Amino acid sequence: MQDNNNNPQNQINIELSEDIADGIYSNLAIISHSHSEFVLDFVRLMPNVPKAKVKARIVLTPQHAKRLLKALHDNLNKYENQFGAVIDNEPQGFPPMAFNTPTAQA
Repeated sequence: MQDNNNNPQNQINIELSEDIADGIYSNLAIISHSHSEFVLDFVRLMPNVPKAKVKARIVLTPQHAKRLLKALHDNLNKYENQFGAVIDNEPQGFPPMAFNTPTAQA
């Protein structure tokens, strides 16, 4: 049986530029779909700022969305095996997080 991981034909050369390598912080994801694609909008929601901005948008085919779901599930299981269970304390509904910060006053 041949190990496909060592086959040069199955390797992908991926370039990661410095500005992309820095990443984008997002604490909210909005997912929508049509019959042919899934759209993932990654948003940064900040305390006491009434308007949140979409920081990145990813468009996927349904097949790739399913592969992403499986990959996230697999990685989350590996994370929890190493570091313990991730507890989701967020209440259901919007807004998706409570910053518990006082309203700014002048």
